[in-house]
Amino acid sequence: MNINISSLHFKTDKKLEVFITEKVEKLNKVYDNIIGAEVSLKLENTDKPENRTTEIRMKIKGNDAMASKTAKTFEEAIDLAVEALKKQLKKIKDKERGGSGVKNMLFLDTSEVDIEEI
Repeated sequence: MNINISSLHFKTDKKLEVFITEKVEKLNKVYDNIIGAEVSLKLENTDKPENRTTEIRMKIKGNDAMASKTAKTFEEAIDLAVEALKKQLKKIKDKERGGSGVKNMLFLDTSEVDIEEI
């Protein structure tokens, strides 16, 4: 998967880039058909301590999945965004498979069917 990391008005250090790459690559376990990811980091100009925003856009076949989270640290914002994307990707995967679990399965009672009638 190709991961593009960009930051506005500051330069990311290698440690943060490795952290981002590891977290985003784990999303491949949830959904196989990820083409790539775009990660944007920016410092918000606010008085609040929660001024670090991470936006992650997952490129997948059909529609893209996107999450944007703001927190005190970029690591925390990345964790929150990745968790939100996990939920989205699971929903997309279930939808592609025609739903989830037993509720969409049809069970036939074959104990009363006479095979010769068929």
